[in-house]
Amino acid sequence: MERRKLGQGLEVSAQGLGCMGMSEFYGEGDDTESVATIHAALDHGVNFLDTADMYGPFKNEALVGSAIQQRRSEVVIATKFGNERGEDGTYLGINGRPEYVLKACEASLRRLGVDVIDLYYQHRVDRGVPIEETWGAMRSLVEAGKVRHLGISEASSATIERAHAVHPVTALQSEYSLWTRDPEDDVLDTCRRLGIGFVAYSPLGRGFLTGETSNREAKDPKDFRSVNPRFVGDAGANNLKLVANLESIAHEKNVSVAQLALAWVLSRGPDVVPIPGTKRRKWLMENIAASDVVLSDADVAALEAAVPRAAVAGERYVERAMGSLNG
Repeated sequence: MERRKLGQGLEVSAQGLGCMGMSEFYGEGDDTESVATIHAALDHGVNFLDTADMYGPFKNEALVGSAIQQRRSEVVIATKFGNERGEDGTYLGINGRPEYVLKACEASLRRLGVDVIDLYYQHRVDRGVPIEETWGAMRSLVEAGKVRHLGISEASSATIERAHAVHPVTALQSEYSLWTRDPEDDVLDTCRRLGIGFVAYSPLGRGFLTGETSNREAKDPKDFRSVNPRFVGDAGANNLKLVANLESIAHEKNVSVAQLALAWVLSRGPDVVPIPGTKRRKWLMENIAASDVVLSDADVAALEAAVPRAAVAGERYVERAMGSLNG
């Protein structure tokens, strides 16, 4: 597996592994298969594991921690704080208060079973707390040796600049795929100007760009995609037509739709690292093989014409979650 460098010299595998769905949001999980998937990822050179305290909640960090217990030296662990949840799963809001940052980090270290977190993200920006205060607390974690690198997720260019002035930002994590091109407006340019790596979550459009998620309404009610605006109703039907466009190109290149969509993200630059999520070894191996798909400039143009940005229907999240983006 190729290696890529994020900001501040943090080297990771060109693809990471998003672990969220192993514990929540994508229907029932299977811890045994999830641990096997993490081990298979490490065996094949995927060393960049992404989790967060709110996944589960809390269960996902413990799962990842148990999986890497004997393989810590092989792993770059990324986790996040800021989306505060109670033990019963209740969503308590976005929290960027300095005292909470310190408390959340200690809890994540304990659940992961590690002495230091390689990359610690602010998961969402708390608009009620100056970013300088949140990042001051995050900087103290680096100074204390509890965290190696700092990142931020779904932040605007202005917020990234302010955070970077407090402590260098290693990575911005935001959604980026053929059907979510928002970072191209200005955030990618800001990251490149400041030397910040870009970590692309949901590079396969939460599975929609794999062609495996039709008729989502009839599937597991615990799967949050069953009510996602892009998956259901008229918007979902519209977006399936875009996937059909990708299927014809994938057939011509003798690759899967998922591999084609992931190869497009990988082609965006050596500072872009996608973290496709999966909880099954089957899909992990398909994703890994996408690194071998070489796209010409003509291929890239054809893919972007097949999924025009303006043609994608529906918001990325349900309305109540949209306000937490681009803080």
